[in-house]
Amino acid sequence: MSETKPREDRAGAGVLMMALAVFFFTCIDSSAKWLILGGIPALQVVFVRYLGHTLVAIATFVPQEGLSAFRSNAPWRQLLRSLFLLGSTTLNFTALQYLPITVTTTIMFAGPIVVTLLAIPILGEQVGLRRIIAVCVGFIGVLVVMQPWGAEFHPAMLLTLGALCMASMYFIMTRLLAGTEGNAVSQIWSAGIAAVALCPFVIENWTWPTGVDWIAFLLIGCFGALGHIAATGAHRLADASILAPVIYIQLFLAALASIVLFDSWPTLWTLAGGAIIIGSGLYIWQRERAVRKGGVRKPVAATR
Repeated sequence: MSETKPREDRAGAGVLMMALAVFFFTCIDSSAKWLILGGIPALQVVFVRYLGHTLVAIATFVPQEGLSAFRSNAPWRQLLRSLFLLGSTTLNFTALQYLPITVTTTIMFAGPIVVTLLAIPILGEQVGLRRIIAVCVGFIGVLVVMQPWGAEFHPAMLLTLGALCMASMYFIMTRLLAGTEGNAVSQIWSAGIAAVALCPFVIENWTWPTGVDWIAFLLIGCFGALGHIAATGAHRLADASILAPVIYIQLFLAALASIVLFDSWPTLWTLAGGAIIIGSGLYIWQRERAVRKGGVRKPVAATR
C-alpha cells in the first residue's frame, strides 16, 4: 500500500508551498496557450501535459515506494476522479485557444462555489442560508466576467464553465478519497489514466513543436507534476482552511503572464467579476472555518 505521510503543523511552510503550486498551475495554462497558438492541437497538448506529469510522478515515487505506488485502495473512485480531471483540462485548454488566461482563470475561481453546492447532495454536507447567498453572489461574478448580454461574450466561455464543473467534481472525488490513498497513487493514477486514454487519439496526427515552443512542450508536464505534488504537500503541512485563499494569487500571476507572453491586458469586467468571485469565495471559506470550529457539520455516513 502507498505510504500516507503524517500531518505536520507548519502553516508558514504550507502557505509558501501552496503559493509555489499556484505558480506552477499558472505555468501550465501559459504553456498550453503558447503551444496551442503555435499550432499544436489542443488534445495533443493535454496528452503531453499528462504524459510528462506521469513520468515525473513515477520517477519521484516508485524509487521510494516500489509497485505499491500503483495500487489503489479505491480504484473505481480513482478512475472517476482521473476522468473528471482529464475532462476539465481538455475543456480548459480548448478554451484557452480563444480566451485570455485571465478570463479562464477568473471563471475557474468559482470552483469553491460549485463545490459548496455539489457537497450538499454528494457529501451530505449542510450549507446554511448565508453560504447559499454567497454562492449566488459568486455566480453573479461569473456572469460579470462572461457578459452573456454583450459583444465581449465568446462561446468558448461555455467550455470554461464545463471545465469548472468537471474540476469541481474532481475536488469532490478528492474529498471522498481523503485518508484512503497516498499521494503517489493519486498522482500516478490521475495523470497516467489521462495519458493512456488520450494516446490513441493524438498519435495519428502528431505535430512536433519548433523553435522556442520546445521549451513549453518539454516543461508543461513537469509543471503539472510539480504543481500537484506541491499542493498535496502543502495540505500535509497546513490546514485547508489556511491554504484556500492562497489560490487567489493566481489571478495576479495569470494577468502578468497574459501581459508579458501574449500582450493581452485584463478588462475591467474581468477584474470586477474576479473581485466578486473572490469575495464570495472568501466568505464561503470563512463560514466553513466557523462551522468546522463549532463542530456543526455532520456528513452523511453513506457518502463516505
